[in-house]
Order: sequence, then C-alpha cells, then structure tokens
Amino acid sequence: MCADGCGLRWRGPFVVSAQHHSLLGGSISTEDRINERIRVPEVRLVGPAGEQVGIVRIEDALRLAREAELDLVEVAPQARPPVCKLMDYGKYKYENAQKARDSRRNQTNTIIKEMKLRPKIDQHDYDTKKGHVVRFLKGGDKVKITIMFRGREQSRPELGFNLLKRLADDVEEFGHVEAAPKQEGRNMLMVLGPNRKKTEAKAEAKAEKDQRAQDREAAASAAEADLPQQRKIAAPVKKKAKGPADNMDPDIDL
Repeated sequence: MCADGCGLRWRGPFVVSAQHHSLLGGSISTEDRINERIRVPEVRLVGPAGEQVGIVRIEDALRLAREAELDLVEVAPQARPPVCKLMDYGKYKYENAQKARDSRRNQTNTIIKEMKLRPKIDQHDYDTKKGHVVRFLKGGDKVKITIMFRGREQSRPELGFNLLKRLADDVEEFGHVEAAPKQEGRNMLMVLGPNRKKTEAKAEAKAEKDQRAQDREAAASAAEADLPQQRKIAAPVKKKAKGPADNMDPDIDL
C-alpha cells in the first residue's frame, strides 16, 4: 500500500487497488451482516413472526430492531432490496448449529468392505467368509469380492466366475450384484450391494440393542423380586435345643 494510504498495492510490475487484491486472494466473509453492518439505503423487512412489513429505510428498520430488543439480520443479500429479518441472532446461530450437528449425526456413509477368496477355497473357509459378507450386507454396507488367482489358476477364470456366482446366490436374501464379475489382472472382482439402506440397518440394530437392554432389565427385576422367596427357602431350620431329659435313656422310669 502506498505511503499516503491511497489503497493501492504493488503486485509485481503492476499496481492494483486493495479491492482488486481482495478479489485476487483475500478472504471472503461468510458471516451474516447484522444491524449497523448492513450498509444499504433500504431493505425489505420481515417481522420476528415471519410477517411482511414491507420496504423500509435502513434507519427505520434499525429503530424497530432496537425497540423490539432484537437484531436486524440480512437473510437474502442478493435480493433487491436485500431482505432483512428481526430476530434474536444469538438464538438463531445456536439453532443453526444444532441443526447442522443433527444433520451430521444422521448422515450415513456407505462403506465398501472387501472380502478376498481363492478359487479353490474349502467349504469351511467359504462358510466363514460368507458369514462375514452377510454381516456386512445386513449392516447396510457394500462388499467387494476379490478372487485371487495364482500360477496356473489364471488359465481357469471360470473357477472364479462360478465361485462368485455361487456366493451371490447364497446371499441374495441380503444383497444383490451391483457390479458384475470382471477380470482385472490376476484378480476377478464383483461388488455386492445391500438390499436395504444404511439408515434402516442402523435403526434395526438400535432397536435390537434397546430390546436386549429391556430384556436384561426385566430379568434383573424378576431376579430381584424372587430373591426374598429364595432367601426364605434357603434359610436354615433352627434345631430344638436339647434339655436334660433329652439325654436320658427312655427305658428308665423316673
């Protein structure tokens, strides 16, 4: 910037204004303009309950905001004139932050799991890996199945194709073929997609978890209710104290 504060900056062999410098690389504020930061002659004013007040001068809009102990917030700066609303700006920002947090919490990302098999896999390993695939699909995730060929197995691609078809048929209750088998180098790939959405799977898993918790609480309550009865049954029987006559021979006449 020049020494006399003219607002110009040197940029290589050129001189550019501060405004152009901001456009070239300066930061752009994303904050809402409120109250005295709104620098326009007039605005279209919306009341705190959403009622349309109309086009008013900015001075009158600020006065109404002060009288109502609210903020004047620019909600549509691109409109002509800009649309402003009377509101509690602190409460407005808090509610927006809450909505954004809830949206992120409810957002579900589909994850692609991977399962690798060999063309000549034995039955036990196949059943184990199929169980993992079913678990992934039930959880709402996609599964990429990779058949790895070695040595002479590469000359028998039908082994991998038949294995993938068998797996797809075995898990069709939980998933479907989203990407058909294809050869990529030494591997053959297939992608299975879940039959239900991730949100549905999460909702069902949460319901099952809540049901298990309720069952545990019911079992604990039943056990606590039965405890006095069990204590009564397990209570030791008091033996009658022996007196002097109990130690005497019954055949002796007194």
